[in-house]
Amino acid sequence: MRPPAPFLRSVRAEGLPGRGWPWEVPAVRALEDGLDLDAAVVMLCGDNGTGKSTIVEALAVELGVNAEGGSRNFRFATRETATPLAEHLVVTRRAGPRPVDSFFLRAETYFNVATEIERLGGPLDSYGGTSAHERSHGEGFLDLATNRFGPGGLYLLDEPESALSVHGCLALLAVIADLAKAGAQFIVATHSPILLACPDALRYETGPDGIAPIEYDDAGPVRLTRDFLADPQRFVHHLLASD
Repeated sequence: MRPPAPFLRSVRAEGLPGRGWPWEVPAVRALEDGLDLDAAVVMLCGDNGTGKSTIVEALAVELGVNAEGGSRNFRFATRETATPLAEHLVVTRRAGPRPVDSFFLRAETYFNVATEIERLGGPLDSYGGTSAHERSHGEGFLDLATNRFGPGGLYLLDEPESALSVHGCLALLAVIADLAKAGAQFIVATHSPILLACPDALRYETGPDGIAPIEYDDAGPVRLTRDFLADPQRFVHHLLASD
């Protein structure tokens, strides 16, 4: 049985405009019917442009976390890109304690987060003891997840596999699974079949029909990766021949 969410139970959208981005994205429109978040780990997968990252970013902004990444205490902005969807979200929280920590981690802006950490000049123990600028992108990413994330926290991740090797994805999967058992909640947008394998996760797939629950074996990244690995040469030959 899937463990219930410690903090966020659901989200819905109200008063969405009718035209333009992101209002015409089917997964965004589907939020008008509400989205169940009642699990310790919620995974959103889907092709590029189907709205999964937009939804996670909007949730982060609605929860008061910096749009480019970081915690509630991070207030930098290198460019104003926050999705307007956040203004239309209504989040239902579980009664009880609030998260001891909230953090939004996205691969594409982690350089900016690392720069802000240095600018703030605080201790680096929570980030592995070394400036992320003195580590590889993936090493810094894992240092933060391993040392900054903890029990009782609420963590939103946007395509973290972009920074990680296969081994790195496995290491992050272990962090997520262990902390979920210790009272943390994760909401993750991902293309990674490794991260999607997180035990007891509530999985959704975004696409042209909106957003719907999906089993691990039926998720697009899992099916496509399995097809490729079953016969890479045949797959590539078919792909190139279609060009």
